[in-house]
Amino acid sequence: MPIVSVGRDKLFEALGKRYTDDEFQALCFEYGIELDDVTSEQEMHKKELGNKGASKKDIEGLSEEILYKVDIPANRYDMLCLEGIARALNIFNGRIPRVDYRLANMAGKQMQRLVVKPETALVRPFVVAAILRGIKFDELRYNSFIDLQDKLHQNLCRQRSLVAIGTHDLATVQGPFTFEALSPADISFRPLKQTREFNARELLQHYLDNDLKLRKFVPIIQQSVVYPVILDANRTVLSLPPIINGAHSAITLDTRDVFIECTATDLTKAKTVLNTMCTMFSEYCSNPFEVEPVEVVDAFGQSHIFPDLTSRAMEVDVAYINRCVGVDLGAAKIAELLSRMALTAKAVGGGQAVSVEVPPTRSDVLHACDIMEDVAIAYGYNNIEWTVPSTTTIGAELPLSALLELLRGECAMAGFTEILTWALCSRAENFANLLRPDDGASAASIGNPATSEFEVCRTSLLPGALKTLGANKDTALPVKLFEASDVILLDAAAETGARNERRLVAVACAKEGSFEVIHGLLNRVMDVLGVPLLGDLGTGRNALQEAAGVGYEWRPSQDSTFFPGRQASVLAHGKTVGHFGVVHPEVLAAFDIPYPVSALEINVEPFLFDQFYRPLPTHMQPAPQR
Repeated sequence: MPIVSVGRDKLFEALGKRYTDDEFQALCFEYGIELDDVTSEQEMHKKELGNKGASKKDIEGLSEEILYKVDIPANRYDMLCLEGIARALNIFNGRIPRVDYRLANMAGKQMQRLVVKPETALVRPFVVAAILRGIKFDELRYNSFIDLQDKLHQNLCRQRSLVAIGTHDLATVQGPFTFEALSPADISFRPLKQTREFNARELLQHYLDNDLKLRKFVPIIQQSVVYPVILDANRTVLSLPPIINGAHSAITLDTRDVFIECTATDLTKAKTVLNTMCTMFSEYCSNPFEVEPVEVVDAFGQSHIFPDLTSRAMEVDVAYINRCVGVDLGAAKIAELLSRMALTAKAVGGGQAVSVEVPPTRSDVLHACDIMEDVAIAYGYNNIEWTVPSTTTIGAELPLSALLELLRGECAMAGFTEILTWALCSRAENFANLLRPDDGASAASIGNPATSEFEVCRTSLLPGALKTLGANKDTALPVKLFEASDVILLDAAAETGARNERRLVAVACAKEGSFEVIHGLLNRVMDVLGVPLLGDLGTGRNALQEAAGVGYEWRPSQDSTFFPGRQASVLAHGKTVGHFGVVHPEVLAAFDIPYPVSALEINVEPFLFDQFYRPLPTHMQPAPQR
């Protein structure tokens, strides 16, 4: 979790009260944050020197001001600066009401415009912007403004890979602005803290060679054909995101109008970052808590107004809040408690629910459980009555996990080596390489994959096993591998829209087909599960098995992953639960496997029952009814 250093005296001034260290620590605990350390610049420097000691020369010029290092939850972006911490605690203490943030009325005024060129889609497609008018900086406010940018870059912005913040003195530039993607040789400007101009490629090499702080951001765009750049109407470079701003538009203590732009690969996070920057420092504007909007024209010519400071509405059942917190509160009392957490709420539905307005500062509130947590914080965890649980439980292994452990042992004793592969794979590995169609609605997709190898959640264990064989094709034959793990399947009936399914996969690679090896493993697995084979080759069922309706059989199948005529589907309870057979040569070629492979993949959940063949629950769900 991020740790924010704030000056004690300035913080107490903002809170309107002086606290002892213990009193402030207690206040932090009540709010759900933590006072991590009480120190100063001199003390921190002494700790860094360790046993060497610190001479007067070492600490000369370092401040003796007492610093509070406050541990902030990672999702509370609004508390990453002194302004945010003070505002949240003041509202919590009832010293000030909840702040209403608003956009400036632009009727009869010319709104600044930022136009996005289509080429930016090649490198960094999104940008949002806003203006803080009449802001009054002093040294403390200025440092806090810069520090908040750094904290956001490290946290929500993921080291500038998702979002990069640029701040500019509006008096030094002229709109309308453009967000373009140009060849590195066509971008020339003097960056911050430099005395000469560079073109973009020279500048990135300069940072790689000389700047420890900025060199880690260079790879984000270094290999791009074009680099993103923000220009004003006179083609003056404002910034080369996500690397550095131009010196021409640098903000100073004398700056009065600040133009903020956030370029991004994730638009949602860009909006959150812009809202955080604007709401935290709009209190210093000539019209406090008022932000001037900017019109952004995207690459498709559509106009958007940023920032969006509207509140979001949520409705939460009172019964849910009381049940989770362990209290008995009415809707009116819950609304009163939520007001201490900067949320506006009112009773609805005859007092059965509360309607909550979530301000733009609280991007951490996403679900009813977040509202419930805020009620618990405002009520006070220490004020919740201690009760004895109405039920007593003993921790134990899930039946499904216990079954898998037994199956792992049986597969190992059958001569198979266990593997553990990634739950994420590429879309090609999950579909095309297995010769299976991709309808776009079978696999859960990753919204912003970091690599092409991790695009979807696997819907089969077979790609991981075949990929392992392909990566170890020089291993002495035969090679027999197995894995018992989960696949993820889209399911509209599930709460999350997807569900896990526990499966067993086994592959056997040899100079021959090894079909009998895989077939034998299937028979052995079913034998230890106590599931008899049905049909002419079966030995029949006993009375208990007959009554429970257990049994399995195989039938010819037409799965494109396997060789035609050398495959079968496994059925139990009248449903297909798996497939086995000789893998198709085109599948082997896709995974770079030079030898024949036979494979088995089966869902083991239908075979989860006790000694009396009564179904047991899977994944903490009620046992299925058969």
